[in-house]
Amino acid sequence: MANNTNLGAAKAAKNDEFYTQYADIQKEINAYLEYNPDTFRDKVVLLPCDDPEWSNFTRFFAQNFERLGLKRLISTSYAVESKKYKNYQPTLFETESPMFDIDKTRIKGKIFELTHDTNQNGRIDIDDLEWHYLEGDGDFRSKEVCKLRDEADIIVTNPPFSLFKEFVSWIFEAEKKCLIIGSQGAVGYKEVFPHIMNNRLWLGNGFSAGNAYFGLPKELVREFASGVYDEKTGLVKFRNCCWLTNLEHGRRHEPMKLMSMKDNLRFGRHKDLKENGYRHYVNYDAIEVPYTDSIPDDYLGVMGVPITFLDKYCPEQFKIVGTCENLDIYGLKTRTFTSEECRAAYQRKFGKPGTYDLNAAGVVQMEDGHYEKVYQRILIQKI
Repeated sequence: MANNTNLGAAKAAKNDEFYTQYADIQKEINAYLEYNPDTFRDKVVLLPCDDPEWSNFTRFFAQNFERLGLKRLISTSYAVESKKYKNYQPTLFETESPMFDIDKTRIKGKIFELTHDTNQNGRIDIDDLEWHYLEGDGDFRSKEVCKLRDEADIIVTNPPFSLFKEFVSWIFEAEKKCLIIGSQGAVGYKEVFPHIMNNRLWLGNGFSAGNAYFGLPKELVREFASGVYDEKTGLVKFRNCCWLTNLEHGRRHEPMKLMSMKDNLRFGRHKDLKENGYRHYVNYDAIEVPYTDSIPDDYLGVMGVPITFLDKYCPEQFKIVGTCENLDIYGLKTRTFTSEECRAAYQRKFGKPGTYDLNAAGVVQMEDGHYEKVYQRILIQKI
């Protein structure tokens, strides 16, 4: 998919300057407040990997400081020279401040803090932010930002795509609450999935219609596939992004409405499933369920379901037992294919020499006898 390709390219190029829209942040935060109005009350919120002068995260939390009942807001940014700006110019906000230092502005990160009504106008908001330069470049792995992490209750940000695995480990190293943006594919990372399986991390409320639109600095605009980048709005569209969190929200506890296996095969809308039934994996003691809406509510064994299941996952309805993957870190495989079998499967499927890594996924046997890999699957079981 073009959108996936562009997100992958951004990651490979370490082009991580994607700005989240204010409306998306507001919509997501409201989902947690609807479930628990005190989610952020008396909390210290840290926004790392941010750009406080441009970030809508900083703007939202500063403007809603009193409504959320925050105790302290901290926002940090990377130094300019760690980014890819070609013609960087400091903002008037920085140059007109007595803190401005022409030598520091390119090599030092910045920290913005909000705790009280500094201008004494009777309210605490964005105009009360105070800032100074950090000692280092603002990298979240630095000692000074790690110290801020340890002081925080909740970490909220759109972290660098290129450092997502490390960022998640950084959060859980300190056992913090979080709300972050990542690609849907990231849930399968070995640094991420165990947290999801053990209910330490889950998908958030989500972007509207599954579409995420991010701002992109003009200096970093490049060619995108048709329909991905809008020159008029300056927004880049990705369909494979999601919110990941360990903050509770109501949608997470809404069970899916499902039919029985018999009714799915009789009345379901998926022709291939009605014709072929639920296949059993050759290498796992589980059935293949190719569509989330076809999960049978009366099957008590293990099922392999699409990764998009996580968007509708209710922990009171199902438990996650593992994934179909190469490493089999959960010890669920019942069979490992030999190199000869992988080559034979490739030859049979594509009609030419090659290798088909059957051990990297769940495998089903087709009517003509050949082995077929399925897409990435999560293994679940009804509670």
